[in-house]
Amino acid sequence: MKRLFLLFSLIFACGSIAAQSRSAVETSTDVLMFLPSGVGGVVSLAKGDYKGLLQHIEAGAATVATTYLLKYTIDKRRPDGSDNHSFPSNHTGVAFVGASFLQQRYGWKWGAPAYAVAAYVGWGRIYCKQHDFWDVLAGAAIGTTSALLLTTPYAREHNISLAPFALPDGGCGVHFSMNL
Repeated sequence: MKRLFLLFSLIFACGSIAAQSRSAVETSTDVLMFLPSGVGGVVSLAKGDYKGLLQHIEAGAATVATTYLLKYTIDKRRPDGSDNHSFPSNHTGVAFVGASFLQQRYGWKWGAPAYAVAAYVGWGRIYCKQHDFWDVLAGAAIGTTSALLLTTPYAREHNISLAPFALPDGGCGVHFSMNL
């Protein structure tokens, strides 16, 4: 809950989203696109989960490679007319690969706030007229798919189990086990 509060505080720190200028939203999406992936890397390192970190790097590389390959293959003009590299949204792809990695590897307590940031990035790219809905949807799909295909859940990989137990004398407790 504390993470969710901090996330929303960060997003709404400068006032309401609707009141922000397009340039402020564009700058915030330029920065926040890296937040879910950055958190994924830090959490992996903090847990000593080097296999997870490698999976995260692979998913991120697949996302960036796919989005850039499509951007330079498909000649789609941006809504603001600035160039012909609109499809798909790399900002959204990078944000969603991080969010999807966190959710897939460490569960919804990490994934839900990260998906909120990723959704803001997608919304912001449309609001700033850098992309239309389909560009953002494709970026989100590429990032999510990359993470889901290349990430194994941490709990399943380490055979984590948590089970309550009761003793004949009325005592109770919780049994935790994990393979390292």
